[in-house]
Amino acid sequence: MAKNNLEKMTKAELQKLKGEIDKALASLDRRLKADARKAAADAAKKFGYSLDDLVGATKARKGAAPAKYRNPADPGQTWSGRGRQPGWFKAGIAKGKKADDFLI
Repeated sequence: MAKNNLEKMTKAELQKLKGEIDKALASLDRRLKADARKAAADAAKKFGYSLDDLVGATKARKGAAPAKYRNPADPGQTWSGRGRQPGWFKAGIAKGKKADDFLI
């Protein structure tokens, strides 16, 4: 598409074209990655290895952190100590309790 043609397009037409280009680039990127992964796996196989043997398996998720604190009023409510403090923990601290008072 020539520059003159782009200059004659409306904003809506240009945005539509941009969306189509973004989709095409994403699709191309997926295909190229798949091709590269297959080529790497084939090369590893040639030497008697799997790709995972050489680069390690997919990184495992750590999972949820174990509970560290428990609500004395409702033992079913726990908190790992990470992220936002739960309301019951904040309320207890505001009433003068220490974090150690909630330890499991």
